[in-house]
Amino acid sequence: MLKLGRTIKLRLYPDTDQAEQFLAMTQEYQRLANIVSQWIFDHEFQLSWLKIDHQLYKRFRQESELNSQMIQSVFRTVSARYKTVREQMKQHPYGYKNEDNKWIQVSRDLTWLTKPIQFCRPQADLVRQSNYSFVDKIQQISITTLGKRTKLNFTIKGFEKYFTDDWKLGTAKLVHNQGKWLLHIGVTKEVSDFDTKNNPRIVGIDRGLRFLATIFDSEGKTLFFDGQKILHKRKKFLEIRRQLQSKGSKSAKKKLKRLAQRENRWMTDVNHRLAKTLVTTYGTHTLFVVEDLTNVTFNTNDLPKSLRNSHRSWSFFQLESFLTYKAQAIQSAVVKVNPAFTSQRCPKCGRVEKTNRHHDTHEYWCKQCHYRCNDDRLGAMNIEMLGQEWLNGVKYPKIKKLTTAG
Repeated sequence: MLKLGRTIKLRLYPDTDQAEQFLAMTQEYQRLANIVSQWIFDHEFQLSWLKIDHQLYKRFRQESELNSQMIQSVFRTVSARYKTVREQMKQHPYGYKNEDNKWIQVSRDLTWLTKPIQFCRPQADLVRQSNYSFVDKIQQISITTLGKRTKLNFTIKGFEKYFTDDWKLGTAKLVHNQGKWLLHIGVTKEVSDFDTKNNPRIVGIDRGLRFLATIFDSEGKTLFFDGQKILHKRKKFLEIRRQLQSKGSKSAKKKLKRLAQRENRWMTDVNHRLAKTLVTTYGTHTLFVVEDLTNVTFNTNDLPKSLRNSHRSWSFFQLESFLTYKAQAIQSAVVKVNPAFTSQRCPKCGRVEKTNRHHDTHEYWCKQCHYRCNDDRLGAMNIEMLGQEWLNGVKYPKIKKLTTAG
């Protein structure tokens, strides 16, 4: 069985008094979180919840109005944040050139931090039943504040399906954003694992900008998702951003920040809709195969200069993430394969030749067997082929460079 995870966002409607109670509680939670963060920083980054509890629990109970359960939540929140930062630092080592002008990679850990992690926004993590619960047949929600609980209305529009017996509600985070109070609740559900037997459908996905995705499946069918409108809109965002950057005023910087948020929301929506279309089109028992694009540099010669940074900034990983969790929900799966030579291998004779691909005409033409097709489609075909190898037991399928037919 596989455990699915989601986060649902509920809009809360507190009155003036309730809003003040929420603000006071989240500010106190923030204050204690920063004290815990300082203690961890001063004590060699001890992240054991039990050690933190032993050192700070009695002190917090004496000086804070937060109840026992919420103080324990503070410890877990801060410890989890440090663990996340530690993993991020491992993934991004420090690089420098030595005396021989060679790059040296040095792994990093929490000792590289020069100051403790700061919790800059009021927040609070609430444990199900202990700190929040649904009452009146899920018409209202009861939430713990400083010294008492309060009931208020909320909306669950768009998230009704998660309030069923098969989804389990977990810890929630109370946040205040742009004058609105929101409750982010983690929910989980167990589903059956992807079954590699019984000939699942294989779908190779080549991602790009000219086509957001080019699809080739095990039945020989091809789909193209055009990206021209996306490129045009990105160009407009880029032009506005340059105009604001040239001004350099305080108001321009505020507009730049709002513009970045707007662009991120738009990109997220595009990736969500594309991932949803793919899982809806192919359904259950499907293996979606994508290239592992980590640290990959794209050829942008066939793009206008104004958009040559788009391959570096387009959120390919986000699409992959959305597709992964949507596929898991319907007993399908996503597997990543090595991207080497997927745009250079002839699917008919197996020859790998870089010059066979013509960027100016977006065509692949094999000099050996004279096979011709769209270059994006060719990439999807090779990716689908690697997916078949994965199903056949090859753990890390990769195209080998052959200079003769194979």
